[in-house]
Amino acid sequence: MLRRSVLVLSLAALSLGGLSLQAQAQPATKKELVIGGTAGSNADQLKFGIVPLLEKKGYKVKLVEFNDYVQPNLALAQGSLDANFFQHLVYLKKFAADQKLDIVELVQGPIAPMGVYSNTRKTLAEAKEGDRVTLPNDPSNLARALLLLEQNKLITLKPGIDPIRASEKDVAENPRKLKFLPLEAAQLPRTLGDAEYAIINGNFAISSGLKLTGAVALEKPADHYLNVVAVKRADKDTPWAKDIAEAFQSKEFKAVVDSKFPGYAKPAFLQ
Repeated sequence: MLRRSVLVLSLAALSLGGLSLQAQAQPATKKELVIGGTAGSNADQLKFGIVPLLEKKGYKVKLVEFNDYVQPNLALAQGSLDANFFQHLVYLKKFAADQKLDIVELVQGPIAPMGVYSNTRKTLAEAKEGDRVTLPNDPSNLARALLLLEQNKLITLKPGIDPIRASEKDVAENPRKLKFLPLEAAQLPRTLGDAEYAIINGNFAISSGLKLTGAVALEKPADHYLNVVAVKRADKDTPWAKDIAEAFQSKEFKAVVDSKFPGYAKPAFLQ
C-alpha cells in the first residue's frame, strides 16, 4: 500500500513538473506583431505613428505593404498578419461576409478623404456632356464615389436607395451623361491622362504623388467611412490587440496625425 502511494505521488510530481516546464516554455504574451497596410498614407501612419509606440512597449513590429484591397484581409484571416489598417468599416463588413471571414474591427483611425482629380478640368462645374469618370469598382467605395458626385450636384441617386450600397444602376439623373468607368482602386491614378475625372481613394492618391489640396473636390467622410484596424475575432481581447487600440487613441498618435497628415478625416477621440 505504501509502495502504491509512493508511485502515485511520483507520477503526480512528474505530471506537475511537466506542466510546469510546459508553462515555462510558453511566452507570457505575444511580443512580435505583423501589421499590414496599403501603400501610401495608411502604411505611413503605421510607420510614423503606431510602430514607435508599440516598440516602446517592447513589441517587435513588421510592416507589410499591399497594393490592393483584397490581399490584406485574406492574409489576416489566414494568419500571416496579426492586424491590418487600410479599410473603412463598410468595406470590412461586406468583405468579411462575402468571403466568410471571421475578422472584425478593433479601433478607428484617420483616413485620407476620397477626392475627384482632373488634368483637364479645374472644377466639377466644368464637367461637360459625355465626360469620362473613373471610380473604384469595389461596391462600398463605388457607392462612396457616387455619393460624392451627388453631393456636388452632378448626379441624383434614386429615392430610398441605401447610399452605402448604391451602384451605377441606382443613378436616377445624370444630366451631363457622364460615363462611369469602374476600375480597381489602385489603378485609378493612372487614368488621369485618359479620363476627364478620376475619383481616387486618398491613400492611393497620395502614394501616386497627388496632393489632397489638388483635388477638384474632396469628400467629408461619415464615421462609417473612417479607416479601422481589423483583427481576427479571436484576437480582439488579447493584450497586444488592446495595446494597438491604445496606440491609435493616444495623444502621441494624434500629434503625429496633426503634423504629418493634415486634412485627414479623424475619429472624435483624435479631434
